[in-house]
Amino acid sequence: MAVEVSVIATSSLGDRSYLASDGRAAIVVDPQRDIDRILYLAGARGVRITHVVETHIHNDYVSGGLELARVTGAHYLVAAADEVGFDRTAVADGDVVGVSDSLRLRVVATPGHTFHHLSYVLDEATDGDWQPAGVFTGGSLLFGTTGRTDLLGQEHAHELAHHQHASARRLADLLPDGAQVWPTHGFGSFCSASQADAPDSTIGREKQANQVLRLAADEFVTQTLAGLDAYPAYYAHMGVANTAGPAAVDLTPVARADAAQLRERIAAGEWVVDLRHRKAYAASHLAGTVSLGLDGPMSTWLGWLIDWGVPITLLAETPEQVADAQRELVRIGIDRPAAQATGEAEQWTTDPGRLRELRLADFPALAAARAGDTPAGLPAPDVVLDVRMTNEWRDRHVEGAVHIPLPDLPRRIGDVPAGVVWVHCGSGYRATAAASLLANAGREVVVIDDKFDRAEAAGVAMAD
Repeated sequence: MAVEVSVIATSSLGDRSYLASDGRAAIVVDPQRDIDRILYLAGARGVRITHVVETHIHNDYVSGGLELARVTGAHYLVAAADEVGFDRTAVADGDVVGVSDSLRLRVVATPGHTFHHLSYVLDEATDGDWQPAGVFTGGSLLFGTTGRTDLLGQEHAHELAHHQHASARRLADLLPDGAQVWPTHGFGSFCSASQADAPDSTIGREKQANQVLRLAADEFVTQTLAGLDAYPAYYAHMGVANTAGPAAVDLTPVARADAAQLRERIAAGEWVVDLRHRKAYAASHLAGTVSLGLDGPMSTWLGWLIDWGVPITLLAETPEQVADAQRELVRIGIDRPAAQATGEAEQWTTDPGRLRELRLADFPALAAARAGDTPAGLPAPDVVLDVRMTNEWRDRHVEGAVHIPLPDLPRRIGDVPAGVVWVHCGSGYRATAAASLLANAGREVVVIDDKFDRAEAAGVAMAD
């Protein structure tokens, strides 16, 4: 049987794990912490997981590799150069690992994303010889881009960018054009230097499309470092957890909080997070809560915004939504929420005066308001606040707007000028989160729930 490679996507974190098999034995590459998804897939395929491999010590999520290897009895392949607090099968450049009569892995050192990063060439037996089916590239060669090189500290970013260039060239020289490229990052992950430009790729396509294979080393390094933006604060905790050896996860339901307990948690300054869609939040929500809907990258923004270790309570319409949020949070090391409640906002308080609304607008409304014709029911804007990331702001922004990236807002709310704040982002998700923080600080706020690329056509003056 020909090799079959299945993708286990974690879209909320912009990552992919892989299960590759020959119909009997299976390899898992860069598994997320909630390993039940992988065990289910292996069971559905009727294959036994014999090897679990890590391309690198991850910075953007807590790995499930150690626990998956423990549960299945698989060999756990981790770079020999990485000092870790658990038993593993140490591998290094040039090692060949037999998986079955028809599959093997070749270990290729590809430093750049990290110093000890490895890629794994997957070979399949064909007519008595071995042929490369593809390569698991982790955070090295991605679709149209590469993994970022500053996660180990800015002092290493330049050196690692040079390594990244050399590593990508090495893979391109080592493998035929038809070999598949299977990266872990690049699908929305902040581990990627930029976003993936395709749903799949080959070495041949990357030679045509990827700047790392088209630019000289110095030019690639300059462009890569210039394009890097901030990355989530919780990354600081991921490498530490993965090096020590993550514990198994507990996804059982957490304790329910009644109205009195919710009020106490909000009063104590804990994070009470409303997981409903932002439009439901705008219509009615509990004062003091923060909007981070499950329809967006909730765990990324929550992990970035909070002080690490603060108690978190989850509010949702259904228990299933709470369970989904728990699963997302364990992937970044937030293991047990403090409490949860489900239903509608009216069920979370005995005092109707604690329910609040958020006013919504769009970019045509902003254009009209700035022209002196504020739509009925909306206060005129004194401040337009842009909470997108710095690279987005530099590319194009609303003329006269104030820029504070969403991750900076909790500690910079005092920097927002006085008056009515109209807040926007790229689509409305981050703007609603920002508006909830501002409203909790006593500010009068309007959410521009609209796509930023519609602003100029709506008549909003823009600046570069």
